[in-house]
Amino acid sequence: MLRHRSYRLLAVLMSGCVALSLPAVARSGKDTIKIPVTQARALAIDAVQTVRFQPQKQAIGQLAFNEDTSTIVVAPFAGRVTKVLGKIGDVVSVGTPLFEIDSPEVVQMQTDLIAALNSAEKARAQVALTKRVLDRQTTLVAEKAAAMRELDQARADYSAAESDLRTAEGAVSAARNKVRVLVGRSDDDVARIERDRIIDPVVVVRAPINGEIVSRKIGPGQLVRPDTGETLFAIADLSTMWLRAAVPENDIPVVRVGQELEVKIEALPETTFKAKINAIGAASDSSTRRVMVRSELANPDRLLRPEMFATFKIFTGEGQMLPGIAAGALIREAETAFVYVEVKPQEFERRPVKVGVQQDGLVAIPEGLAVGEKVVTRGAIFIDNEWKQ
Repeated sequence: MLRHRSYRLLAVLMSGCVALSLPAVARSGKDTIKIPVTQARALAIDAVQTVRFQPQKQAIGQLAFNEDTSTIVVAPFAGRVTKVLGKIGDVVSVGTPLFEIDSPEVVQMQTDLIAALNSAEKARAQVALTKRVLDRQTTLVAEKAAAMRELDQARADYSAAESDLRTAEGAVSAARNKVRVLVGRSDDDVARIERDRIIDPVVVVRAPINGEIVSRKIGPGQLVRPDTGETLFAIADLSTMWLRAAVPENDIPVVRVGQELEVKIEALPETTFKAKINAIGAASDSSTRRVMVRSELANPDRLLRPEMFATFKIFTGEGQMLPGIAAGALIREAETAFVYVEVKPQEFERRPVKVGVQQDGLVAIPEGLAVGEKVVTRGAIFIDNEWKQ
């Protein structure tokens, strides 16, 4: 019977390519078993370590552009695209030209400025005329050559002319600001329009932020309109990315802003990223019953890209320092768990333990083991089979 047990243990251990002889396995006591040295060499025995076990929640999600540092570009005016300057992948700064539009609306704004200038000039001339009339009537009344009524009328005309001039100058200022702000003309360009009365129908649409062009949906000759809201360009700063974790709604009560998380990205399996939660969604998705939890991650090497799949560990508490062993050391029978503890070289005690939380391949053992004790972490199942014989 004893030799039969040795054969079975030998066959299992030799599956790991270890050549063993066939010495007997001896039962040393009620809960201990002694393994021959040749078989013991095939076991992995590790000391119990103190490990920080933190309560954590698992989630899946994706990467996304940082919406705080990204924007879209739409058509500011209706018109026809005459030239496309920006390409996907281009790094741009504020003011970099993206495309040009030949727009009737741009023509109209410049026409309005010229019309406002003409009106202001007429109002200025009318002020000069009414001022001369007022001066003449003042002289005539002083010489008793005209009635006071005529002087009052001259004063009223002059006051009305001044009011019209102020209105005209306000219209010029408004038209000038439209051309400068909406059309994007420089002060020199505006001054040239006012001086030469020459209209340029082309407007250059420029990048509103620093970043990289990540999308372009426009081509030369295309008709564009601002009221459609169509995205013509998308620009994003890729130095940071958003991590969006879809957390089951049952876990949300313990999730808080500021909690730490670890992120594994499928495209970069050898790297673990660390971040902190900075926003929690206000609503749960009706179809998935998950709530979006967001964090921000630095991306200095531009390795992270939107829509990359990611898995998340959200640490929901400070954790506790407990004895920890590899999960492979546990032998489970119904509701009880056992480990094999090395009490002497080649001799192992089958000991019941209380099992706690599991993380990163380790299991917390709140009761049953002391830090420093040595347990079998590979081959425990084979020893247990022998112990049961």
